[in-house]
Amino acid sequence: MALTLEQYAAYLDTRHDLSWPAPVEVDRVKARPHLTQLPQVRVVLWNVYGTLLRIAGGELWFEHPKEFVMNLVLDKTIQEFKMWSSMSRKPGQPADYMKQLYDSVLIEHRAVPGGTEKYPEVGAERVWEALIKKLFQKDYKFDAGFFGSLNEFSRKVAYFFHASLQGTAAYDGAAEALRCVAKMGLKQGLLADGQCFTRVQLQRGLSAQDKDVSLDKLLDKDSTVLSHEIRGRKPSERLFRQALTALNQQGIAPNQVLHVGTSIPRDLVMARRLGMRTALFAGDRNSLQATAEQLKEPNSRPDVLLTELNQIADVVRRP
Repeated sequence: MALTLEQYAAYLDTRHDLSWPAPVEVDRVKARPHLTQLPQVRVVLWNVYGTLLRIAGGELWFEHPKEFVMNLVLDKTIQEFKMWSSMSRKPGQPADYMKQLYDSVLIEHRAVPGGTEKYPEVGAERVWEALIKKLFQKDYKFDAGFFGSLNEFSRKVAYFFHASLQGTAAYDGAAEALRCVAKMGLKQGLLADGQCFTRVQLQRGLSAQDKDVSLDKLLDKDSTVLSHEIRGRKPSERLFRQALTALNQQGIAPNQVLHVGTSIPRDLVMARRLGMRTALFAGDRNSLQATAEQLKEPNSRPDVLLTELNQIADVVRRP
């Protein structure tokens, strides 16, 4: 039977022939926490990359800013999935040719009309599925017994590629913060830019802090919206409204929802505009996007400023 994505990620851990990029070190911000009790909050919606998970650049990349690193990652992917025999033999290195293919597919997917969506999202697994279909024209084959269907295989290639591109790890106190919210009887979910493998990366990061933590038990499935699912990324209004609509069906109003993020323009402005309460996590300069003006402006100013994730306990604690 084919491995699930979670099983595949665990399998890669058993491999001693693979190396992975280290997660970026935390660059502490000189900031004072502003903790206000919000007893009316019934739901906490977390951003993922840059908030619960530390990652280079504070967000998920499709291309590494350094060309030589991007080429190394593509070459690693080609070798891992034995793609070179089904690629055109042109002068230059395999990674050079794959980069041309990858760039062309990425451009195609970014150019797909988003309808009324101002901020269309690219699905990592769809990019790799399109690339693999191109390789099929050169008789490319993969082990369906191990990887599963084409869609399942594409998800695993996407996971491998992005894990090779950027290292991730949970911020200190992330598992404790999630456990605390759950213990207080509040619902919580994810409202974030994320891909098919985001929950896997988050689960693995949290498990490194607490081996007993389980996202399936901590997160409310109906309170989680990731950008790849609706093909709209932050600050997409549709992404936020999707979450609020699902919560409204459970009798939860926008002002009973707290959104925790690290970017005022991407995470908090839209949340605030739609009536949510907001918390800015200012624990890492790598992911923080907030100016002094935005912190003072009534339309963007967060209700709460966290410098440690476990400070969420002081915010949602009942009087």
